[in-house]
Amino acid sequence: MVKIKDAENTIIMELKNGTVTIELLPDIAPGHCERMKELARSGKYDNVSFHRVIDGFMAQTGDVEFGNMESEYQPHKAGTGGSDLPNLTAEFSGIPHDRGTIGAARSQSPDSANSQFFINFNDNHFLNRQYTVYGRVIEGMDIVDEIVRGEPPANPDRMLSFKVAADV
Repeated sequence: MVKIKDAENTIIMELKNGTVTIELLPDIAPGHCERMKELARSGKYDNVSFHRVIDGFMAQTGDVEFGNMESEYQPHKAGTGGSDLPNLTAEFSGIPHDRGTIGAARSQSPDSANSQFFINFNDNHFLNRQYTVYGRVIEGMDIVDEIVRGEPPANPDRMLSFKVAADV
């Protein structure tokens, strides 16, 4: 088990196959980190599907509007929604999109990220300075690698629980 350095900036994500620990990078992208913690603390990420999972690329989740598997899951809309909070301003940096990094999903507009995020399966440096990096998997990348593939997957995996470590 990995030692958590900063529980306030660490996320514990439970998937069907195990636990994934994510270290947030508030010094790099403070707005994105705060948003993730706010949505985690309100329970918005619990039971949300991985609606876009591309082998060799990334697993995308976080559509709190259309991605909830227990209430209003709509596979034809999953990936088009966000939260009821305003969109975030891009926080691009020199941090590369390496395997295990967390990136903010967005539309064509750089300032359109809201609640959705992705976890890179591989080094995806073509995304550098175009998508905000605001965290990295520090334990459980093997669990991330097991997420069911598809756009959307026929039977998508979901985040069973998504909590700030300081609250656990």
